[in-house]
This record gives sequence, structure tokens and C-alpha cells, in this order.
Amino acid sequence: MSQSRPNIIYIVADDLGYADMGCYGGRDAAFGPVSPVLDRLAANGLKFTQGYANSPVCSPTRFAMITGRYQYRLRGAAEEPISSKSKDSTTLGLPVYHPTLPSLLRANGYRTALIGKWHLGYPPVFGPLKSGYEEFFGPMSGGVDYFTHCSNNGTHDLYVGEEEKSEEGYLTDLLSQRAVDYVNRMARQDAPFFLSLHYTAPHWPWETRDDADVAQDLDGKLFHVHGGNIHTYRRMIHHMDEGIGWMVQALRNSGQLDNTLIVFTSDNGGERFSDNWPLVGGKMDLTEGGIRVPWIAHWPAVIAPGQESRQHCMSMDWSATMLDAASVAADPAYPLDGISLLPVLHDARNTFLRPLYWRMNHRGQRAMRLGDWKYLRVDGVDYLFNIEADERERANQARRDPSRLNTLRTAWESWNDELPPIPEDAGISLAYSIDDIPQR
Repeated sequence: MSQSRPNIIYIVADDLGYADMGCYGGRDAAFGPVSPVLDRLAANGLKFTQGYANSPVCSPTRFAMITGRYQYRLRGAAEEPISSKSKDSTTLGLPVYHPTLPSLLRANGYRTALIGKWHLGYPPVFGPLKSGYEEFFGPMSGGVDYFTHCSNNGTHDLYVGEEEKSEEGYLTDLLSQRAVDYVNRMARQDAPFFLSLHYTAPHWPWETRDDADVAQDLDGKLFHVHGGNIHTYRRMIHHMDEGIGWMVQALRNSGQLDNTLIVFTSDNGGERFSDNWPLVGGKMDLTEGGIRVPWIAHWPAVIAPGQESRQHCMSMDWSATMLDAASVAADPAYPLDGISLLPVLHDARNTFLRPLYWRMNHRGQRAMRLGDWKYLRVDGVDYLFNIEADERERANQARRDPSRLNTLRTAWESWNDELPPIPEDAGISLAYSIDDIPQR
């Protein structure tokens, strides 16, 4: 290849907890390290310890990842998350006219592919090929069985492009194998590539490679509230980690690793079997456990090994970073809300103050992080936490420091006033509830 712009691989896990991996403090499983490949990528690259998802639930974060903008600007992202019941909707999805990370890169010479979860609206109105990806292999919905590839309503959900495709195998491995094939094919091209590798692991149903019988037991119902355990969950992460290793080896064998920016994260905080220590809460929560996620960047040509950063960032900032790394400008009609982290990748000492905002229809949640401090509202109650001193959000400082609380609350309300209101008919998942919030 003669191209000098980096290849970009954006790996997104589903419902992965902040401390599920060894490099974020996770403990070994009975079989050994849970995430040795990702741990090595972190050791040889840059690890962010104060990075966030744009939402504590999947499809809203994915709207932010693909647009580089606050998801609240689009109607479909008001769903928490988009449900399989919206299959016939013409509004609940990513509008095909909206510029995206893959469409902007593709218009500037990149090859583009999504291997894995889409969850941004259903065909025929919405879909990956309509929003910038040249190739797609994976499920359209939020979660599918790892063996039958059926969604929670029992409908088969595995596609190649826009065609439904039946294929035998454990879904995590199928995605990894496709990624290896894509990397090998791109090595023969004279253009850089952008690959979104969006796993469904370790999202329920909790099934390892050896659990095909569990798929039969589920009878098409994916919530799997009666099943799963921490051992199965950690093995699922390990399967994903192994597949990432296959892809990294393919990059190395084809001479592409040095000039490939690999970014790894999760779409939101962890679920019932996750390890979020020392954080409180999980999926659907604006407490730290629901929104703080791993962020690893590996790019040997640019990033020095062994780096760590406390720079605050969220999902849409990485979209801006990838465009910046590729020397691609945003569409001026759709300016980015994300801020490029490229200076931090070049030198982890290049930090800057970055306010972060969230809102959720579920339980009227809102949050803002600025510096050491976080403003949080749940069920009409306001909280103020010094996250630097109190990552578990146990000591509410609202009464002790009312002036700071008012400043952050006013800033959040000013930000919120600039965005469309949450529609009254926006859907909320009832499968999750917020973890214990300390009382005032």
C-alpha cells in the first residue's frame, strides 16, 4: 500500500463494565486473564481512565458515535433504546441524509465496513449501506442469540449487506473471522480503510462457544433473566478478546499494524455480571458505572507505548478524532459536538478542560461533568459529587456547596435549552433500573 493516512478500526463492545478487563483492574478468571490481547494493546498504546459513553444505553450512544454529535439532536436517539417493535417505523432510525463518520471518510477515499451490531433503525428505511458503509455483516437489532441469530421477538437477524443471511456459528467468532477477512482483503487495496467492528458481546443472552443448548432453552426470548453467571460472562469477553487477537495478527502479518489506529470501547456501562469497581451503577444509569467506559487507543506510528491519560472525553469526541486523524473535515451544515483528541494521542500530556453533558428520559436523569465535579439529578433529586475524591458517588456535596451546584445546574440547563426536547412518546426500556443512589 502506498497510502499514508491511517487505517482506522473502531472496536465497540456491548454492555462491557469499566473494570471487566485486566488493564482496568479486573481480576483473572479461573481460566486465566480475561482480556490478554486488549491488555497488550493498552500497554503498547494509550489508556484513558476518565472516558465516557454518550449514553448509558446502546442505540443512543451509537447515534453519537456515527454522527460525532450529541445524539439528542435526532429523534431516533430519544428511544432508550430503539426497540425491535419499531421495525416498520420511518422515523426511529438514523436519517439517510445525515452525514456520518463512515460517509465522510468514504467521500474522502476510505473503504468502509461495519461488521457487527447496527441498532440505528431497520430496513428498508434505515441501514448501514444507506449511511456510509460499503459493506455490512451483522445484526440490525440490539441483541441476538449467539447461535440462532434471532432477536428478542424470535425473528432471524443476521445480514450481509441488506440481505438476510443464515450462517452457522457462534456470533462473536463469525464477526471476528469476517474482520480478519476484511483486513486481509484491504491489504491488497491502495486506499486506507475504516472498519467498525461492533461486537454484541458480552450483551445477553449469556452464552459461550460451548452453550449452543442454551439457545434452544431460550425459546426466542433473549432477556434470559433466569440464566447466566459471572463465569459465562467472563468467558464471553475472552472469546471477543481472542477474536481481536486474530485481527491484530492479520494486521501484523500484512504489514498494516503500524499505521492502523485501533480504538476500543464499550457503548455503555456494564450489566448484571459486570465489574464496574470502583464505580456505582450500570446500564441505564447516569451514575459513573453506567457511563464511564474503557477507552484504549493503539497506533504504533503515532502513540508511544505505556501511555495513560485522565483526559475527559466521550464517544462523539472519538468520531472527531478519527476524522482529524484522516484529515477529513466535518460537513459544515452538521458541525461536530465532539472535540478531537488527536493532540492527546500524540502526547498524553496535552490535556484540556472538557465539559460533558447527559440527559435521560428514564427517571428524569441528567448529569454534567466538569473538572473534578459532577452534577446529577435522579427522580427530581439533585446531587453534587467530587468525582476525583469520591468515584463511588457516596458523599453528596449539594448542601455543603450550593453555589457550585447552582453553577453546574445552570450550565446544564443552558446546554439543554439548545437541544430539541425529549418527545413525550419516546420509549424507555423496562428491563433495567438505576442502582442505589445515595440519599441526601
